[in-house]
Amino acid sequence: MRVLRAVLRNPLSLLGSLLLAAFAVVALAAPWLAPPESAKKPYDMPQREIVKPFQRPEGKEVFVNTPQPPSDKHVLGTAENHYDIYYGIVWGARNAFRLGFLIVAITLFIGIVIGAVSGYFGGWLDEIMMRIVEIFLVFPSLIAIFVLSSILGRSLVNVVIAFVVFGWTTYARFVRGEVLHVKENNYVEAARAAGASHLRVIFRHIMPNAIFPVVVLASLDIGSIVLGVSALSFLGMIPEGMADWGQLIGVSRNWILGTFDNPLAYWYTILYPGLAITLFVLSWNLLGDAVRDIFDPRMRKNRN
Repeated sequence: MRVLRAVLRNPLSLLGSLLLAAFAVVALAAPWLAPPESAKKPYDMPQREIVKPFQRPEGKEVFVNTPQPPSDKHVLGTAENHYDIYYGIVWGARNAFRLGFLIVAITLFIGIVIGAVSGYFGGWLDEIMMRIVEIFLVFPSLIAIFVLSSILGRSLVNVVIAFVVFGWTTYARFVRGEVLHVKENNYVEAARAAGASHLRVIFRHIMPNAIFPVVVLASLDIGSIVLGVSALSFLGMIPEGMADWGQLIGVSRNWILGTFDNPLAYWYTILYPGLAITLFVLSWNLLGDAVRDIFDPRMRKNRN
């Protein structure tokens, strides 16, 4: 309740919460807001109402592939290959939550286990684990993820694997620092003296008092992960046809400059998916910053 009251009193955190709630409603109501044409593949963007082919002067049949402006049939217009932008925005919200929570959950679990074991036992085990973490941290994360995704092949699963491989290290170092601090408390020494096992001491006495700052960090990372996935999708690392905001921008890159007479002729192909990405990332950042300020007196003091 204290957290809820503090969030409601903070205008920025309240804005982030409202934005996040709106995205959650869109994601949950996606089957009703944008009914999939194929029940087997609800996350695929349908190529709705392909424009009929026309005849070139030489008599060859070609398909019109230009984006179509917003209309009654296509509320937000269509992108290249006639992907419905409205459909991609709606189902892209569900994909954003799905990928964000999945990647954060896996990386957080790996980071908690490695960081807790490393910080609790210390010694040579801590040295080995932290040197491994430093090796992974040497590589620029997004470039390393892109390279690994390229090696594994274009696939959504491979993108998730790449994010997990290079994403757990931050959590591991953070958890290790919290465990090193908490394990010096008297109640931990009392548990050891009472004969509690190492696993019981770690997961019953140490982690409950060290986990919350890590969860706050994870909430801040969800927006960054969705932004990173969108960047890889824009670069073509996810097979075309997936309802993803980054891919919507990617298939519209040829139309960014519009036409010779009207540079803003295809503004809708970039504005709507770009706005969705911006607001989604902003909502997580605003909410995460607010929660961090609430539970970290030092941050609250600096803000004041």
